[in-house]
Amino acid sequence: MAKRANKSARRRLDKRTGVGGASPVLPALSSLVDVPRMEELVPSERQRSQFSSERDRISREMEIDPQELHLGCVVRLDRGFPAVMSDRGLERCEFSAALTKGRGNSSVAVGDWVVARLPEGHDMGLLCKILERESDVARWKGRARGEKQTLAANVDVVLVVQPLGRQTLDCERIVRSAVIARDCGTDVAVVLTKVDRTDPEVLRRDLSLVRDVVGDEVKVVVTVVGKEASTYPTQVERLERMARGCGALWGVEGVRSLVPGGVKAIVLGESGAGKSTLLNALLGHEALETGAVRGSDDAGRHTTVARRMVSLPGAGVIVDEPGLRSLPIVGHERGLAKVFPEIAAAAASCRFRDCTHTHEPGCEVLARLAAKDFDSVRVKAYVDLASEMRESAGSLDPDVVL
Repeated sequence: MAKRANKSARRRLDKRTGVGGASPVLPALSSLVDVPRMEELVPSERQRSQFSSERDRISREMEIDPQELHLGCVVRLDRGFPAVMSDRGLERCEFSAALTKGRGNSSVAVGDWVVARLPEGHDMGLLCKILERESDVARWKGRARGEKQTLAANVDVVLVVQPLGRQTLDCERIVRSAVIARDCGTDVAVVLTKVDRTDPEVLRRDLSLVRDVVGDEVKVVVTVVGKEASTYPTQVERLERMARGCGALWGVEGVRSLVPGGVKAIVLGESGAGKSTLLNALLGHEALETGAVRGSDDAGRHTTVARRMVSLPGAGVIVDEPGLRSLPIVGHERGLAKVFPEIAAAAASCRFRDCTHTHEPGCEVLARLAAKDFDSVRVKAYVDLASEMRESAGSLDPDVVL
């Protein structure tokens, strides 16, 4: 038993250090580019106040000089090891015993503000406290009911990236992301990539569909970047005219306008949606690896592996998130009500509290739909997501009627 435990411990050590033929896990901090500076990462007044009180508490309990404790922001996660930017610069940290023994307190995310102990002469700092979040973009992990995975903390806007192309635009994915974003306390915008793979009339139809589903208040950007933008300039010009005529923003500058200085955003989308290509265009150089498109299904390959913040020249900060295969919406009932406020209000007036809005007598949603007060595409999106949430009734917020 002791030999088995020793072998297991050696395997864990080898995995962290790259010994035994394994590739190194943690990249050198000096090799990282486009890392936001401390002055670009502005904590809230509440977080500043909490840091001050926590620094005093931790210094007393640990009997250390409070000058060793710094306010920092997690700008990158590699295999769970945070890279923290502070007034001391960029430093790698590990978790303190107090965090690892706490329930869920070591679940740090990119964007988190933390109290970090950074003593002089040490290779790695110690992450002592994760400060309260102003926003928490999270999805259900699928283990214990209600357990969520934070994708990014303290961001202001979620950019939902969805590719255009030969297949029908997947608005279901867009509306899922919008529900999660609204529920987590952030704004949402839609970025449609790879417009060169469609034509003006299809683009007009797709833009109309997005508006119908998520509403006119959600900003939409249409983009084409890289060699595709110059291969067929006449076609791209026609697409740009159509996009602008439909009220959409256009191109890299359109995306940049959504993330001005002082704003932090996260990019969400499936693998191959064009996130890395878009971010490379925003950065102005090839900083992020991109993958080829599979001919079998016109889908892209997964390329982003680390969660990280990148600083956009002349603009704000973006969190690059690995492609997400699924976006369960368990526990996001209030987000659904925020994306579809008029339908949620009608649902509260249905005769039956467990109305599914599909066939029941006294259904106010169906009545408003019949009166053409509601758009059928929008109602279908609401009903489909509400049905999925209803199947996980044990996690529902009892104050929200679906």
